[in-house]
Amino acid sequence: MTIDRITIFCFAASYTLALCLELLQLLRPRAFQRLLCSICGIAGLLAHTLFLLVQHPALVSRQGSLLFLAWILAVFYLYGSIHYRRSAWGAFVLPVVLGLTILAHAFDQPSSSSADSQSIFALHGEGFWRMLHVILFVLASVGVCIAFIASLMYLVQARRLRSKAIPGQGLRLFSLERLEAMNRRAINAAFPLLSAGLLIGIALMLEDRDRLEGWTDPRILSTLVLWLVFAVMLYLRYGVHLHGRRVALLTIVAFALLLLTLVTQHSLTPGGRP
Repeated sequence: MTIDRITIFCFAASYTLALCLELLQLLRPRAFQRLLCSICGIAGLLAHTLFLLVQHPALVSRQGSLLFLAWILAVFYLYGSIHYRRSAWGAFVLPVVLGLTILAHAFDQPSSSSADSQSIFALHGEGFWRMLHVILFVLASVGVCIAFIASLMYLVQARRLRSKAIPGQGLRLFSLERLEAMNRRAINAAFPLLSAGLLIGIALMLEDRDRLEGWTDPRILSTLVLWLVFAVMLYLRYGVHLHGRRVALLTIVAFALLLLTLVTQHSLTPGGRP
C-alpha cells in the first residue's frame, strides 16, 4: 500500500485493536499482550502521522482540528503506556483517541486547492491570527481531554475505594491525590490558552462581522459557555476550595462542551456559512 492510500480507517483500526488488547490485559495480564498493545499503538500513530503529512487536512477545519487533537493524545497514550505500563492507562486514553478519530471521519474533508487549506508555515495577516486562534484552542483542548481522563480515573478509583476493592486486583489506577493533581494541572494549563484563543476569536469576529451571525453563532456560544465553565471550576477550586467528585463531574461537563465546540462549524473557518 502506498502512503497516499492511508485512510482514517487504517489508524482507527489500529487504535481499536490496541484498545481491545488493553481491555484484555485488564482481565488477563500478559507480557506478550502488553507488547502487542504497544505495537498496535505505534502502528496507529505512524499511520496517523503519515495521513496528516500526506493529506494535510486544514487545521482550521473540523476534521483537521479533531485529527490533530487525536494525534497529540495518541502520543500521550504511548508515553503513558511506557512509563505507567502497570496501570490501566490505555483503557481510559484510547477511547478518547478513537472517539475523536471517528468524529473526524464523520466530517470528511473534500480535497481543495483553495486558500482555505493554508499551510501553517505560510501564513500572514488575518490568516496568521486565524491559525493562532485554532492552535491555541487545540492546545487548550488537549488540557481539557487530559483533565477529563483524570476525572474518569478519579471517579472509578473513588468508587473502588468505597466498595473496598482488594488492592492489586482489577484496575490499577493512580491514587486519588495524584489524579486530582493531574486534573488541576491540566485545567490550569488549558484555561489561559483557551482565554487567549477566545480573545483572538472575538477580535477576528469584530473585524469580520459581515460573515458572522454574531454572538448567536453556535461555535462562539459553545466556546463562551466552555470558558465560563472553566472559570467556575477555577473559582470553585481556589475560591471555595472544592475538590474531589464535584470537580471531576464538572470537568466531564467541560469535555462534553468541548466536543460540541469541535464539531460545530462557524463562518470564520473553511467550510463555514458564507
